[in-house]
Amino acid sequence: MKFSTKELHGVTVIKMEGSMLGGPEASELNNALHKLIDAKKKKIVVDLSEVTLMNSSGLGMLIGGVTTMRNANGDLKIAGANEKVSQVFKITKVNNVIELHDSVKAAVESFK
Repeated sequence: MKFSTKELHGVTVIKMEGSMLGGPEASELNNALHKLIDAKKKKIVVDLSEVTLMNSSGLGMLIGGVTTMRNANGDLKIAGANEKVSQVFKITKVNNVIELHDSVKAAVESFK
């Protein structure tokens, strides 16, 4: 898994690519989120449109990210998850805790 960030209308978009299976990537994402908080960037959208596979550890990474952002009075929302990845959110009922959006545009607009 790899990820990159960009700004879009005052919202930081983190684009994830590949498989989200936890491991060292979890601390990389956590470190990136803390740097964003330090830079006063607390509106985050995680773009999962290029994620092909996610297991419970990957889901845990995102839940940890949401917790980190909300503890800093920010928020993290998910965009573009394919059907397979969306099912992981629905089966575990995490979609009741994390906002899911069909597109990055919709997720960014939800911060307004």
